[in-house]
Amino acid sequence: MSAAETAVRARRKLTNKLIASHEAARLRPFLAPDVKLITGDGGLILGADAVVEAFAGQFRDPAFITYVRATADVRLDQAQTRAAEAGDWTARWRGAGGETTMSGTYLAVWRKVTGQWVLESELYVTLEEPAA
Repeated sequence: MSAAETAVRARRKLTNKLIASHEAARLRPFLAPDVKLITGDGGLILGADAVVEAFAGQFRDPAFITYVRATADVRLDQAQTRAAEAGDWTARWRGAGGETTMSGTYLAVWRKVTGQWVLESELYVTLEEPAA
């Protein structure tokens, strides 16, 4: 595994930790200012401010537990300044009948900016939703 791939995987682990601890503002350094995020239901969130606020809104929900992204693959361009990360994601909430989960697959694009990997875009696809 290259140093660049290791760095991207480490950045993902850190974002998972920050989401689990509900620290929306601390996600900002992981986001390009013009980040684009397509949510699991097809919604579009544009810009780091909007992404951080979307997470903050989720964190205000007392039923929300976390989102976890599990990296399956990281591929780098020849210059090792851009990476495509693919994997599976799971969201968890507390419900009256116990824990509820939703899950799917994702693709994230990272770029190296002044020595640090930041998210340029993310696409989430919901494949399993809670039973109605």
